[in-house]
Amino acid sequence: MSDSAVGEARRALARLRRAVEKADRELEGVAGALRHAEGSEFPEEAFDDGAAHVRAVLDFIDEQSERLAEKVLHAGGLEPGRVRRSAG
Repeated sequence: MSDSAVGEARRALARLRRAVEKADRELEGVAGALRHAEGSEFPEEAFDDGAAHVRAVLDFIDEQSERLAEKVLHAGGLEPGRVRRSAG
């Protein structure tokens, strides 16, 4: 796995994360506006389902980021579970 390919994958995952986080914020905004406009007719369950799907995509991005990091560590001869990040 080349450094440029790894870098591009990391950048792509970061862009996707930002896009999905923005979609989550927009969904919250739409839900708030519709909740205010529709009152008791607001489809709460449908929006909860939509939010759950967004969280599932964020979880997927986390899993892929972790998988990529583990591959990079393994390619460098390190065991992913044995590396600790510094506190600073």
